[in-house]
Amino acid sequence: MRYIRRLRAFTLIELLVVIAIIAILIGLLLPAVQKVREAAARMSCGNNMKQIGTALHNYASANQDKLPGMTDYQANTYGWGTYWYSLYPYLEQNNLYNKAFGSGAAWGNGCHAGVVKSLLCPSDSSHQAGICSNIGWAGTSYAPNYYMFGSDLVYQPNVGAYFRRGKYTIANIPDGNSNTIGVVERFAYHTVYGWDTTLVYPIDGYYWGWAQYGSLYGPWGLYTPQVNSRNSGMPGGNCGAGNNCTAHPYAPNSAHTSCQVLLMDGSVRGVTAAVSSTTWSYACQADDGQVLGSNW
Repeated sequence: MRYIRRLRAFTLIELLVVIAIIAILIGLLLPAVQKVREAAARMSCGNNMKQIGTALHNYASANQDKLPGMTDYQANTYGWGTYWYSLYPYLEQNNLYNKAFGSGAAWGNGCHAGVVKSLLCPSDSSHQAGICSNIGWAGTSYAPNYYMFGSDLVYQPNVGAYFRRGKYTIANIPDGNSNTIGVVERFAYHTVYGWDTTLVYPIDGYYWGWAQYGSLYGPWGLYTPQVNSRNSGMPGGNCGAGNNCTAHPYAPNSAHTSCQVLLMDGSVRGVTAAVSSTTWSYACQADDGQVLGSNW
């Protein structure tokens, strides 16, 4: 007589146990995967800032140690210029730089929509493939320090206009290049502020970075991911009960656990909320003569 061996099937309870174990493993793995992704994004962001640092130094080498200003004017080439546009040739963006020639402005001939990937942080989700939605202009996840690049209002007679430029060259920053912030992270797009954070829009100097409100990261905080509200805690603004005090385009903000900053010596470091407002202010100012605190 032949015996037929019957295979034992999973019971419902066993199947549920297996599913539960798989769910637990996925729950354990996801945070690890997210951490790895964020670490990679943060590293990529830091590399972007190092490229900016190299571009700044190369710009200075080609311009008698001078640094790019918030706004400028170059006759017979592009005309009206802006900070990031001035750095395009040193960020391997010569084609985009030359595109504006003859238009009278850095944003002319469609240059305003030219996306520069190295000026976008991988963790910044405020834009759409580098474009600030609704307005069609390219954005950037980084902002120059107004106190470094725009604190001097200079009159240019041949244009009959004032321009925002820095007081110092790369070689004579009073507090030292390693103690002065050059560029910080900032979300690329804040819907209600339109063009303010775009790459080549000629916003006046004090609207970039944190110029008007130079305390700890500005009064709006550093890490708030919400970027599309006007209830942002501005002095005199509506930031009471029921309103979100969100990241603001005039102040540094970051999607990382620490805001990365580019120092004027070309190095990049993370700044956490542990730094005091006093130390932060000292790091922003190029000529206050103050020593950075131990919390730096």
